[in-house]
Amino acid sequence: MTQHETATSATSPPPNQTRAARTLALTGLNHALHDGFTDVIYVLLPIWQAEFALSYSVLAILRGLYSGTMACLQIPAGHLAERIDAKIILCCGTALAALGYALAGLSGGIVGLCLALALAGAGSSTQHPLASAAVSRAYGRAARRPLGVYNFTGDLGKAAIPALMSLLLVSVAWQHAVFALAVAGIAVSLAMAVWMPAVGKGHAIDAKERSRQTGRNRGGFYWLLAIGMLDSAVRMGFLAFLPFLLIAKGATLPTIGFALALVFIGGAAGKFACGWLGDKIGTRRTVLFTEGATAVLIVGVLVLPLVPAIVLLPALGVMLNGTSSVLYGTVPELTPPHRTERAFALFYTGTIGAGAGAPVLYGFLGDAFGPATATAATAITALAICPFVIALSRHLSDDVDAGAASHSSGQQA
Repeated sequence: MTQHETATSATSPPPNQTRAARTLALTGLNHALHDGFTDVIYVLLPIWQAEFALSYSVLAILRGLYSGTMACLQIPAGHLAERIDAKIILCCGTALAALGYALAGLSGGIVGLCLALALAGAGSSTQHPLASAAVSRAYGRAARRPLGVYNFTGDLGKAAIPALMSLLLVSVAWQHAVFALAVAGIAVSLAMAVWMPAVGKGHAIDAKERSRQTGRNRGGFYWLLAIGMLDSAVRMGFLAFLPFLLIAKGATLPTIGFALALVFIGGAAGKFACGWLGDKIGTRRTVLFTEGATAVLIVGVLVLPLVPAIVLLPALGVMLNGTSSVLYGTVPELTPPHRTERAFALFYTGTIGAGAGAPVLYGFLGDAFGPATATAATAITALAICPFVIALSRHLSDDVDAGAASHSSGQQA
């Protein structure tokens, strides 16, 4: 394939816009549902504590059962999609997550609740890797921006479903509220089964194309995974210390809640905006910009007084969360088509694991030197990503094409 053909295929629309749009709409709905499933647990934890007389450590275990099961089973889900159409697995996974919440409503004790949450987490493990791969397959080489939209829908679910659950709990028992959540899950599963186009199996590609893609993409994915893990570590590490930084500046609890909301609103906007930016100027330029801006804005939050620091938080949220959309959108470019599901599963597992472990490591640093030093370390980590991006750029078609065009212009001159 010539450089001109590569550049054209990278920006050309998918061959069937209607099927692609339907895939994006239904996987986006599914993403919103599953991210809502994940975060609604925070609303239910105080109710479960009162209902079952649970300690804080047991509450942490309940939360960890869902997220831990989901993270651990993502890679097996990716492997399974190489043998079974990913659409079938997605529908069954959503139904299984709904069943888990239905069983939670029927549970009469802590053991039943633990089993129900583990079952729901197992169902949700299918969503991130397989839905991302479905969008990637539907849009082909033009998938970067749709993947940004897909990631944005997850933030909508995180905001909407816990809020709706809080309102519902005012008038009905928590058991009835989680039954309603389960019904919503079954409805989404049925909608996907009826209207979502088939995704296909991961290995459904001819041997010649498989060989060409494997040779072209060798090595780049692991640079991308390292960048994703470090980016997740920066995001979760900073958020862990932000409340303490604001308290040191004189913030009250309502102010802290407002500040966190600003970060999350900026983060949701960032997933959408940076997916678009990556499509326009390429992965390397976008990630270098977002990580550099992240470091500068973190330092700004550290050194400025309370009000100016809060003013910076929406922009910081854009940078903290926006990078992830660019990285997710680059996974298909660095992966042979027959391994897209497996690659997304590994990428999501790595970034989720790094996000879970990073606050612990930064926490030790905070214990030793204080929260300001630990937060400064997150800014340094953001800057440390830049050499990884430079190493990754030689594997990226957008940067290769830009370099080739520059070289061609120089020769003509």
